[in-house]
Amino acid sequence: MRALVVDHGQAGPVRFADVDEPVPSGDEALVEIRHIGLNFGELNYLHLWPAGAVHGHDAAGVVVRAASDGSGPPEGTRVALGMSAHAWAERVAVSTASLGTVPEGVELADGAALGIAGATALRVLRKRSLLAREVLVTGASGGVGHFAVQLAALAGARVTALVGSPDRAAGLRALGADEVLTDLAGTERRFDLVLDTVGGPLLAQAWDSLAEGGTIHVVGYSSGEETTFPSGTLFGFGEPRTIETYGDRSPISGELTDLLGLVAAGKLAVPVGLRGDWRDVGDAVRALFARQVHGKIVLDVV
Repeated sequence: MRALVVDHGQAGPVRFADVDEPVPSGDEALVEIRHIGLNFGELNYLHLWPAGAVHGHDAAGVVVRAASDGSGPPEGTRVALGMSAHAWAERVAVSTASLGTVPEGVELADGAALGIAGATALRVLRKRSLLAREVLVTGASGGVGHFAVQLAALAGARVTALVGSPDRAAGLRALGADEVLTDLAGTERRFDLVLDTVGGPLLAQAWDSLAEGGTIHVVGYSSGEETTFPSGTLFGFGEPRTIETYGDRSPISGELTDLLGLVAAGKLAVPVGLRGDWRDVGDAVRALFARQVHGKIVLDVV
């Protein structure tokens, strides 16, 4: 069967290859993949995966063989895969703990866009009550950002979305952002929670805008730049402020179920900024790296 595998060469980061058919273990379902969802991290940090390995973590398809241990959805069920390794292939053996059932009325392709981005946003924002809190989402025009803006607004927060340029601000107010900024320098707001996907100098700026008792959750570093805190910046009186890393790799079946339920109820929009054919994955990756896509990229497996 055909799959997208890791390519460490100049033609990378992925290429098509013929690979062996998957053989499910007892707690794995065999899923025929219809759509794949691309993420910046898995494509930009290729050194984390071996060359030739089937790549990708987010996808959606149909169960063609249920798990033999009786867990998970039955044959014929439409499912979304999230944080599931080796997902970008025509067929995938996947743990039922990484599957979410796609409800009627929800487009299967939207399920492929949730995975890593949706679960990351949901897990971070669940760490504290957000009702009437000030929340800052950096890199808000990306996949995680689009979900975080919506979920924070649903939880009752006042949401500030930070983007890299004015042209990347489109649609964020409609998703729930109370304010959209391109620079933190001019704001006097103090944030109770910051979900940062950018890193670099922006992380230090966000620290300066953090309220007493506030927390910055670092979920990415798309800028690729170093963060330097000026002398004395990390000292302060009052309730302690904190910076937390994020790297939760536990199965996300529960989060996928919750997110898909919100989509089905019309409370969560799935931000697909580019939809195409997986044979054009090279063009999609270039658009992603060039910051030309607002939201997620979903490619159809044909």
